[in-house]
Amino acid sequence: MVPKDFKKLVFVYNANSGIGNSILDSAHKIFSPATYNCKLCDITFGVFKENAVWKNFRETTAVELEFLHKDEFKERFPKSKALHGSLPVVFTELDGSLEIVISAEELNAISTAEALIGLINEKLVV
Repeated sequence: MVPKDFKKLVFVYNANSGIGNSILDSAHKIFSPATYNCKLCDITFGVFKENAVWKNFRETTAVELEFLHKDEFKERFPKSKALHGSLPVVFTELDGSLEIVISAEELNAISTAEALIGLINEKLVV
């Protein structure tokens, strides 16, 4: 259950940041989509642009959202032990403390932006 006073949701992609990594990820999505290892990336972004359904949700939700690649997460939360599990993952953040709200297993079980939005809404019901 998500605490009522949580600050935001922190989404962590199973990919590193940077233009070079972005190009490699796009190529991977084109040439070997079945082996692409970031379901969150795949759901929220197509090969070349952000998923329209996801973009609309992101721009209209009242919930604060933060998106980090795994290297950015390690830089922002250097003392966190939170990434000892699988990626991608979604955390709640409250006073600098992170709790998993959507696990990699849950993210890997869905395949559409609509399903991700439904899961987020389900988790945020308190």
